[in-house]
Amino acid sequence: MTNPMQSHTNPHTGEIFPHAAVLVMAASRRGVDDPVAKLQDKSHKCLVEIDGQVMLERVLEALVDSGCFATIHVSVEGEDILRATPKMSGWLDEGRVVCVPSRGNLADSVLYAVEQMPDPLPLIITTGDNALHTPELLQDFMRQFWATTEDGAVAFSSEEVVLRDYADSGLAFHQLKDGGYSSCNLYALRNRRSLKAVKVFESGGQFGKRHMRILKAFGLVPFVLYKLKLSDMRGLVASIGRRMGVTIAPIMLDYSYGPIDVDHKHSFDLTEATLIKRREAAGN
Repeated sequence: MTNPMQSHTNPHTGEIFPHAAVLVMAASRRGVDDPVAKLQDKSHKCLVEIDGQVMLERVLEALVDSGCFATIHVSVEGEDILRATPKMSGWLDEGRVVCVPSRGNLADSVLYAVEQMPDPLPLIITTGDNALHTPELLQDFMRQFWATTEDGAVAFSSEEVVLRDYADSGLAFHQLKDGGYSSCNLYALRNRRSLKAVKVFESGGQFGKRHMRILKAFGLVPFVLYKLKLSDMRGLVASIGRRMGVTIAPIMLDYSYGPIDVDHKHSFDLTEATLIKRREAAGN
């Protein structure tokens, strides 16, 4: 008899995905002072509406519709955030979504969530402002992750792929020997050893915008490789992994919208314009 915690069947396609937990990082760093929250005078960034739907609800809906996860855990200040819409409240009541109180920084929030979750590994981590992520992107990431054997994985889209549709994305690309890359805010931790990698989020992430955080999080050798473009993406990730005592696989996603998150007015407008185009193309 199959342990239901060891696999999950996509209700739409019948495809069977091995068990993986998922954690959405949705706590607000700045609260009402966040530039995105200010656009609509919201108390929390993730509660802004984009093309008529609350951003966090949109992110959770993509995870639900992907069929990859039985339960979705959300790291956020309190359950009231998840009661902001009838649909999110319904997922809470059904147990489809579970609230995990956030902690002082990203690293502490992840480690605390792992302690609270009944079967936390492998763990997929994403963020509450990835409003453009689709079920297809999430399924692609999971298929590629299950094809790897490394302790962890990080998703990227290349600069070439992003610029194919978003010449004005405003993204800060990691420029390496084999081209530019931007993170898709999608991570995988396979085992207990991979939890060592969580410490890199103590400084808050956003390494593409704040290069000195790379030195603090990863050490001198990866920093030099990065700054002088002496390594390709796979080599740099391998160097970072050795520094932390884990193995990491870079996963390349061929989705131009993958790295676009909602951090300021420009990315909000870009995201909303994309969502409107999708809706109109679907005839809605």
